[in-house]
Amino acid sequence: MKISQKGYKQFLSYKLKRYGVGYLFILPWAIGFCSLIAFPLGWSLFMSFNKVVVTQGGFSYDFIGLGNYRDAFLKDNVFPVQLIEYFQEMLIMIPVIVIFSLLVSLLLNQNFPGRFLFRAVFFLPVIFATGQVLTELFAQNAGKIPFIDQYNLEPLIAKYVGPGLAEPVMAVLGKTVIILWYSGVQILIYIAGYQTISKSVYEAVRIDGASPWDSFWKITLPAMVPFISLNTLYTIVDLFTFPMNPVLAHVKSNMFKPDTGYGYSSALAWVYFAFIFVLLAIVMRLFSSSSKRKGG
Repeated sequence: MKISQKGYKQFLSYKLKRYGVGYLFILPWAIGFCSLIAFPLGWSLFMSFNKVVVTQGGFSYDFIGLGNYRDAFLKDNVFPVQLIEYFQEMLIMIPVIVIFSLLVSLLLNQNFPGRFLFRAVFFLPVIFATGQVLTELFAQNAGKIPFIDQYNLEPLIAKYVGPGLAEPVMAVLGKTVIILWYSGVQILIYIAGYQTISKSVYEAVRIDGASPWDSFWKITLPAMVPFISLNTLYTIVDLFTFPMNPVLAHVKSNMFKPDTGYGYSSALAWVYFAFIFVLLAIVMRLFSSSSKRKGG
């Protein structure tokens, strides 16, 4: 059935009135995304397939296809090792931060005097621990826990977890302070999630004789699965953009080398992004599957 021109105009007018305000609100974001994010990303992807040389007249591009990506794994002796080691370290630190923030948020959600002050104490590092502050603190060895070297824990850890995992475990223990600093946002998200659980549910199970331990496993934890998923995704992005990330430092160092340049560093950045994207996709898949099983 054909629509007349008048009817089509009325349809467009209806759509504009219904969705126009929403499109108007997202217009600044769309402009900013296209100009500040989408274009640089596309240009970086283009440079990753080229040998980029800085000349007097600007940039010179020599298309080499997947050459930069092959060099990242076949010729670069630093990047693959740093990438694997950092991913091992983060795969340990991410669940530690998520679980630690969950336990702390359970305590901070209880009714006790001065609860607001304790919540503020756990969130303050998020405000103060910027990239430059963290860099300066670790340059002064203020971000490490003294007992690790004092009690010589490295041989003990290597004995029980194996030499392959000993190094990432030691790296996580050496960043214990970072676990405290990088848990503030997650704690607030968990506390907000607890508010979505009706108190009448706890009262009902308490009348039925359920203990607090049973309430946690049967009510609190299942209700917090979406928030655990959100915090896991947030922690992944937050840690993989860590200011003292050795992989990002290697990418930056290759940017200004005459034998590598912008093209090679762009390829390294895209490989790093691909690994993070796969990790995020796996996490989202796992949590979506658990949500479907819960719904079933």
